[in-house]
Amino acid sequence: MGKADTDHLTFSLALHRAVAARGNSCFSPYSVASALGLTSQASRGAASEELVRLLAGGDADIAKQAELLRAAATLTESGRGEAPVLEVANTLWAAEQLPLHEDFLGELAAWPNGGVRTAPFATDPEAARQAINAAVAETTHDLIPELLEPGDVKADTVASLVNALYLKVAWQHRFRDEQTEDGDFHSPSGIRRVPMMRQTESFGYAARDGWQVVDLPGAGGVRATILLPDGELSAQEPELDAHGLAALLSAVRNRQVRLTMPKVSLEARAALKPVLAELGVRTMFSARDSDFTPLTPDPRVFVDEVIHQAVLRLDEQGLEGAAATAVVMRLLAAVGPVDPVEVVVDRPFLLLVRHAETGVVYFFARVVEP
Repeated sequence: MGKADTDHLTFSLALHRAVAARGNSCFSPYSVASALGLTSQASRGAASEELVRLLAGGDADIAKQAELLRAAATLTESGRGEAPVLEVANTLWAAEQLPLHEDFLGELAAWPNGGVRTAPFATDPEAARQAINAAVAETTHDLIPELLEPGDVKADTVASLVNALYLKVAWQHRFRDEQTEDGDFHSPSGIRRVPMMRQTESFGYAARDGWQVVDLPGAGGVRATILLPDGELSAQEPELDAHGLAALLSAVRNRQVRLTMPKVSLEARAALKPVLAELGVRTMFSARDSDFTPLTPDPRVFVDEVIHQAVLRLDEQGLEGAAATAVVMRLLAAVGPVDPVEVVVDRPFLLLVRHAETGVVYFFARVVEP
């Protein structure tokens, strides 16, 4: 695993810990990293440096992270069964009166489905909000119909960098519907009866450092990775860093697994400004100190808020997920046969949906109450 991959895992874990409450959580490191990566290219000085430090561990050149995200925007052709679907859009929504630098528009065009669209922020902020939401809804197949809520777009909003992502893949080894039965899941609030899917199959598996890891391969080179702690998730999760996570993922080898796991349905929305401030990203929110002159010659632009929403569902057939991130900008007023190992996912666990080739994390979730 290279430095760019490890940096991405470090970012994913840091944001997960900052975003996640005690219960269920779900967000898309891919979507947030894309939106913030574009924002780093739109800014300079401390605002850009803080973003680069968060995304790439302080490397002066964020290009390697951008290359990683671009590579993860393409799935391999499976050649059989239901074709995987991955749709990504990176859009700069700008007010018609906001002058833009051609160099930044060229950088934007290099991102997956990168482009610029105009919106009537000053004259009709509600129409601008609806236009952005409609575009996000289209990319996410209506899983995220209203990323921006009333009040998120104001009359002095001048631009928004928006990433939207939709992913749908079938399992290579589908669970049989008739084998799904209610079972006990041991959550912090007590034992809950939930639908539990079951199958015995050759999966990627590892058991080390107090964790069991199971890789569920999907079409197109996507995999869902279950990280089941031997003990309490609340005790072991804080000790898991990027190098430990990378070691767990690298230890996976194929073997027969008798897997029992719950269906998953998660949805979360968050305003990330306080979260990013906690992670050291503050300058871009300052009207006095931010510098977005790579984007526009207007010196008054600053970031008002970063809004993120994610949806993730796993069932017998496969997985479906959607995510969107909006950086809203304002103007200053202006293997061989072996006995199967049994894995029963009947207690809180972590769940990653990853791009197999690059290791990019599309979704990072904690499942406490399935």
